[in-house]
Amino acid sequence: MKINSPFSSLVIGCIIAMAALPALAANVKVTPLGGRDGEFCPQDRALIFEDPNGTRILYDAGRTVAGPDDPRLGKIDIILLSHMHGDHLGNTHNKAPNSGSCEAPDVSVSALPNSNTVNIALAKNAKIVTGSEMPPFFANKLKANGGDPKNSILARFGGSVKLGGVTIATVPASHSNGLDPDYVGGDLGKNMKEAGIAGYVGEATGYVLKFSNGLVVYLSGDTGMIAEQETVIRGHYRAKLAVINIGDTFTTGPAEAAYVINELVKPASVIASHANEVATKGGKVLPGTKTDTFVKAVKVPVHIPLSGKTMEFNSAGICVAGC
Repeated sequence: MKINSPFSSLVIGCIIAMAALPALAANVKVTPLGGRDGEFCPQDRALIFEDPNGTRILYDAGRTVAGPDDPRLGKIDIILLSHMHGDHLGNTHNKAPNSGSCEAPDVSVSALPNSNTVNIALAKNAKIVTGSEMPPFFANKLKANGGDPKNSILARFGGSVKLGGVTIATVPASHSNGLDPDYVGGDLGKNMKEAGIAGYVGEATGYVLKFSNGLVVYLSGDTGMIAEQETVIRGHYRAKLAVINIGDTFTTGPAEAAYVINELVKPASVIASHANEVATKGGKVLPGTKTDTFVKAVKVPVHIPLSGKTMEFNSAGICVAGC
């Protein structure tokens, strides 16, 4: 029996669509690189996001990534930095994974005047994406060390760049963003330090990432509560997964962060970050900690970034593996 052409085309189209389903359903992998395997410790900031297409993004390398030779890094295509403070940029870092303890993190290796971020970018030939006035600093650091200054890429508020199949936008963050004079060096750096002033590098930022499977992720950086978390991050970008700082004093506290998640961003799930405390023991959240307070106050699933433990999120922001 001869199948007519329209029906044949419909059958072929259905077969192609069904074959594409596994790719569309692929998950984004999130791996914390903290101070101690299986724990959430005071200096922990760094996260690796891996798109289903293989693009790997390092967010806020900080002090717990043991330099560019850290075996946990693997291939890094893009580095994101929320702001220039040493615990995010990486003025120092541990000498090896799991050196030191959760209570007393090892930050014995100086990364000055380049920073852990720049040294990793140079070794991995990774692109550094930042907003505000930060890109020229990174371009000059890369150039001074034999790297390509074009690997420092600007993503300005209200716009976006697409790299490796991932769309990256910067969003506001309410936090200071001074550049320590130790990164400047020379007489200028010395004079700045003596005067007690930092370099101007514009406003701190957060990020919104849209991955190839459709997942939209909000990275808060070190921010306080801001109206844009409702109007921009939820209203426009419709983030389904959030990574939010909960450490208090220097950033949003656990109660404030819970309000942001419950009432402003309203994602499907959230990863706690920047707790500035020994938050876990044996991988379990310690009672009475800021992390514990946050977990109990939030209405959606809270995922604790245990170092080395990979979590997988689907396009709806739901953790489907490693949870």
